Amino acid sequence: MIRFITVCIIVVGFLLVFIPVMLAEWVLGKFAPNKKAISSLRIVQGTFKLILKITGVETVVIGEENVPTDTAVLYVGNHRSFFDILLTYSRCPRLTGYVAKKEMEKIPLLSTWMRYLHCLFLDRKDIKEGLKTILLGIEKMKSGISICIFPEGTRNKGDNELELLPFHEGSFKLATKSGCPIIPIAMNNTAEIFEAHFPKITKTKVVIEYGAPIYPEQLSRQEQKRLGQYVQGKILEMLVKNQELVKK
Repeated sequence: MIRFITVCIIVVGFLLVFIPVMLAEWVLGKFAPNKKAISSLRIVQGTFKLILKITGVETVVIGEENVPTDTAVLYVGNHRSFFDILLTYSRCPRLTGYVAKKEMEKIPLLSTWMRYLHCLFLDRKDIKEGLKTILLGIEKMKSGISICIFPEGTRNKGDNELELLPFHEGSFKLATKSGCPIIPIAMNNTAEIFEAHFPKITKTKVVIEYGAPIYPEQLSRQEQKRLGQYVQGKILEMLVKNQELVKK
């Protein structure tokens, strides 16, 4: 419980204490947008790393060398914990925005930082607005900004982490229309950090594996047609393979 309280204090403290920094970042963005984006990235990454250190999580990382550093990519991961974002974002080598649900846009201060970090707010209930968000994401990726999505659409609360929710195919247009590779991310045991013991945060071991880049244009026509299903299969393979690593 102490870890949970400490993490809450850090999150609230970050949002309040960093208001002057937020204003400074806004001013910097007027003159040097790229420097401001990188600065915001490093600030948030540093905060996420601090939170992860407090949780006591032991992270085993596999295949990080598969992530290209010279081009934008579409990260695609399974999603079982709020900490999935911290675990992955703290390791992004270049500017990266996450696709978040539209409701997050209403949260003061947090939504401002998310915009600084090129996050996208997706309204899944409004097809027209959702398409606009996807088109904006494609433009960001063409400009060199990576995007991360959790195509299950919501946090998977099932008991078995191998039973993935269906992947929403529409979000994969971010890769096919931008020409950027897809990096599948498989995360084992992340729900054990918090969700499985709510409201306690517990020390645990998680495994994150970055799969080999997937270039949609190199796939067969059938695989391209069901790209979400294809990527889901790659993630599931890694999840199955890494289950034993969690126990060691």
